[in-house]
Amino acid sequence: MKHFNNWSETKYLKDIVTNPLIEVGEFSYYSGYYDNQDFEDGCVRYLWGDKKTKDLFNPIKDFSWEMDKLIIGNYVCIASGATILMGGNHNHHPDWITVYPFANHIQQSYLPKGNTVIKSDAWIGMNAMIMPGITIGEGAIIAAGSVVTKNVPPYTIVGGNPATSIKKRFSKKEIELLLEIRWFDWTLQQITQAESILMSGSIAKLYNYYQENING
Repeated sequence: MKHFNNWSETKYLKDIVTNPLIEVGEFSYYSGYYDNQDFEDGCVRYLWGDKKTKDLFNPIKDFSWEMDKLIIGNYVCIASGATILMGGNHNHHPDWITVYPFANHIQQSYLPKGNTVIKSDAWIGMNAMIMPGITIGEGAIIAAGSVVTKNVPPYTIVGGNPATSIKKRFSKKEIELLLEIRWFDWTLQQITQAESILMSGSIAKLYNYYQENING
């Protein structure tokens, strides 16, 4: 059964996320047609809290584990085939003699990696992989097929395996202005009125709009 009807169909994460360990902002979406997987059971991996894993066990109550969260901001775009690796399988220790997680010691073997955070207006390209505990900054772009092993600064394009910085989307001053403006935190009405500016390259015009209509 196809989860998506065509390649242009997207699903708002707010409408499909049920896992309490996933926090989602407004209008962030998943486009999963080519990968044909659910967001919570395909794109996001090894995160306890979906219905299937809840029926199996409860590591918070059973083992007192502190589970990592996935936190996604507003207006985030996640393409088909993207993988977000989470903290549910951090029981393999490369510094131990064996990396095998023996069941009798599973409680002691768990080691959290920290929350994974994808901040507002980021774009995760097709087949990109985000490793656990990573923070992706506002407006960042993760190129298709990249493996992200380090935090990504705001408005930075990264690519490769491991992903490295390709370029900044804007100048340092422009990025500072965008982080001050934070258009993705405005009300829907404010954003709608500014859509023509947002879909242009003029940060100066957007800043003027912000000063006249938002910051007053």
